[in-house]
Amino acid sequence: MDPAAALASALTARGGPRLSAVEWHEEIGSTSDRVKDLARAGAPTWTAVLADRQSGGRGRAGRTWASPPGGLYLSVLLRPEAARVSLLPLAAGVAVAEAVQELGVRSELKWPNDVLVGGRKLAGILAEASSGGAGVEWVVLGIGVNVATAPERLPEAVRGTAASLAGSGARETSATEVAAATLARLAEWYEVLRESPARVVAAWRSHAVPWWGEPVVVRTGGGERRGRLAAIDEEGALVLETEAGESVRLVSGEVSRLRAAAAP
Repeated sequence: MDPAAALASALTARGGPRLSAVEWHEEIGSTSDRVKDLARAGAPTWTAVLADRQSGGRGRAGRTWASPPGGLYLSVLLRPEAARVSLLPLAAGVAVAEAVQELGVRSELKWPNDVLVGGRKLAGILAEASSGGAGVEWVVLGIGVNVATAPERLPEAVRGTAASLAGSGARETSATEVAAATLARLAEWYEVLRESPARVVAAWRSHAVPWWGEPVVVRTGGGERRGRLAAIDEEGALVLETEAGESVRLVSGEVSRLRAAAAP
């Protein structure tokens, strides 16, 4: 059975979701770029593209996403309500965390889009939206999970910070099984997002790294902001409490915990 058919079968066995269309490539430049092309051509919601490897995978802020064999590289087309788009990466993070827990691995979520195991990055999520005169038309949600990539296949710069399911005590699995588990959970949380966005935020926080009240630095395109991690608000933004007692709301950035000596 080819991978696309195997995925459809696995999803049927789980009770959904039923993908509108699915492609599985041995190699592709970027699964998200392919889904964008399909979206522009009028593809329906729940169109998915997967690959065994990518030559042009990317993460947040245009960074290269290493995509050697042994990982899951998945992009799916969604059309959420405009008011819910900012929470979609959080809903996807919860879906991935629950999917890997099903496989025997406990993970933590680091705002805005990282899935960690033991402080190392297991998976990343990237949501890219297209807007028109009526608002958001569609979102391509990209998910990359390191299923069993050998460390030597990863760029040297990330070998010390990357985790894999195979190296984290997961039961023996495949990219197809991880994709099915992730998509099934994503479908559930996508419906929750439509009906009760607050539940998504609460679920995300229940899986989050336990940094609340601790000093952090958030690096954004405009520089650095330091403060204590206060909350994730109802729109998915990070809230910092500064040394001056102000609340600062950030919608993007890279957050890291500060050592006590470097605290604000």
